[in-house]
Amino acid sequence: MRELVEQAKRFNVPLVASAKPEDAGALRAALPPGTRVESGAAGLLAVAVESAADVVVAATDGAVAFDAVFAAVERGIRIAVANKELIVAAGELFVRAAAVSGAEIVPVDSEHSALFQCLVGEPRERIASLILTASGGPFWTWDREAIERASLEDALRHPTWQMGPKNTVDSASLMNKGLEVIEASRLFGIGADRIDVLVHRTSVAHGFVVFTDGNVKAQLAPPDMRLPIGYALAYPDRLPDHDRIDPLAALGAAAGAAGADLSFARPDVARFPCLGLAYEALRRGGTVPAALSAANEIAVAAFVRGAIRFGAIPGVVAAAVAGTPDEELSLASVRAADLRARDLAREAVEARLATPAN
Repeated sequence: MRELVEQAKRFNVPLVASAKPEDAGALRAALPPGTRVESGAAGLLAVAVESAADVVVAATDGAVAFDAVFAAVERGIRIAVANKELIVAAGELFVRAAAVSGAEIVPVDSEHSALFQCLVGEPRERIASLILTASGGPFWTWDREAIERASLEDALRHPTWQMGPKNTVDSASLMNKGLEVIEASRLFGIGADRIDVLVHRTSVAHGFVVFTDGNVKAQLAPPDMRLPIGYALAYPDRLPDHDRIDPLAALGAAAGAAGADLSFARPDVARFPCLGLAYEALRRGGTVPAALSAANEIAVAAFVRGAIRFGAIPGVVAAAVAGTPDEELSLASVRAADLRARDLAREAVEARLATPAN
């Protein structure tokens, strides 16, 4: 909260919102008189549509900001989107609303920013395929049995990025890449059969577009989230203040290195079944991707607290996906599918607690 107050004072903002209603009083006391303070989902909505923002950055977790983001889109405000759940669960609705209002959607995730940058000025009917890169996580060289027995400490040893436990575990299972495949499909209007994943351990090449004439465009940059964030905020311009760096350092090489590694490999779905589950959810469509994302949250939380082993995560998610009916997509059906999938995932976790070997 201290940093929020400092930034609000520095930029003399008229409206501040806090996720926690209990913080509203402290914020009012700390901020200059006349600063409006809101909280919770209502606060997000107020910030999104009443602050006269040129760009709304959607970077909350989960569904708490859905109403605020949709309201901003309906008003034609540009959205810099970093909320994975929003695009996975309701991406079709989100993109459809933006098309009606004229709102621009600029992705912030490094992989989708890469694809977006590669596609600027390109005719969409000339896209042959999209390629997302994955670090492979800490288990890329492990065999299947070892992966299934992996500890939380093992899963949190990400080779490239510094992230919170949820995203780091998702990277270890490759579920994060599966969710990103769904995001790419929704953002760029490309089907599952034309989106591929390649493992690239150094996380320098973030994404590729293959065109119908055989040419390939890629976006490369050091693994630094400030770069896609800066691009999303400055688009269609670029920020002017980046110093020139050594060309090999720009490709991820250590200082003074003689070369940089740009190798790629195909993922092994047998060792990383969560990736296959995501493709299945994308092909089924409707509310199934929402169920996949919600069930995965429950499964990962159960693993983090020690209730299930790492190898049980795909089974918990699969049980919830299997229990999700095909239904018409709407915000109401997305929310219902989310809740239902969480219940199914909890039941699957409880079943595994009753039989620890599973």
